[in-house]
Amino acid sequence: MNGLLLRKNLEQFFNEDIGVGDLSSELLFDSTEKGVAEFIAKEDGVFCGQDVIELGFHMLDGSCSIELYVQDGERVQSGDVIARVKGQVKAILTGERVILNLIQRMSGIATMTSHAVYLLSDSPTRVCDTRKTTPGLRMLEKYAVRCGGGVNHRITLDGGVMLKDNHIAQCGSIQHAVEAVRKKVGHMTKIEVETSTEEEVREAVEANADIIMFDNCSPDEATFYNRLVPKSIVTEVSGGITLDNLIDYKDCGVDMISLGCLTHSVKSLDISLRMKGEKL
Repeated sequence: MNGLLLRKNLEQFFNEDIGVGDLSSELLFDSTEKGVAEFIAKEDGVFCGQDVIELGFHMLDGSCSIELYVQDGERVQSGDVIARVKGQVKAILTGERVILNLIQRMSGIATMTSHAVYLLSDSPTRVCDTRKTTPGLRMLEKYAVRCGGGVNHRITLDGGVMLKDNHIAQCGSIQHAVEAVRKKVGHMTKIEVETSTEEEVREAVEANADIIMFDNCSPDEATFYNRLVPKSIVTEVSGGITLDNLIDYKDCGVDMISLGCLTHSVKSLDISLRMKGEKL
């Protein structure tokens, strides 16, 4: 992850939560009181968020020490200790909620992605995400997808050309849209075209798109469309696919299946932070 951007994000999140100060902790503890806290997994899953724990607490208490017992992408079981933090009690309690919120969500995404990858484990098709991320959390959420074994689609709009239905409608045709873009982009920029009918797939092939997406189609339609596309063109299926029906698309032959649910419908992994009651 981009450490500079992570710091900037954490500053924003801490400012939102802390306000002018953590009234509860500041009334009870001064900066000399030191303690120990542990992050504990409350359910099985895949952990993600070690940088958030380390940087987050060091921003609040530069003298704290952190021991990580689980690395990003590793599985945890209920009851496992993920990390131990030693430092100012006031700083630990002030940062607790922001850091927990982030690592719980990131671990939930990594866990869900890992399960999706498992469902396709005997297929060459890969799992990827979408831009249906939480505003302000995209870097973290897409990192979590990678920790779960998935890959990222575009991270930002400048990550590649994706010609969707509205672009094509305004341009008049897939052919016109692709030709117009080809004249202006360099050789490093890929062009993806969204299609939803056999006619559109054939037109995208004729236009020599780099990637063709089959949008909101059934497994049978995706299988049929994929057979129309030469192997030199990457194929992707997207739209309405969840963990409940993902396995139905396993044998379609496409290169990628993109799942918006990995980031927009994820359940956070239950993780808690517990003070040990020790005074250092």
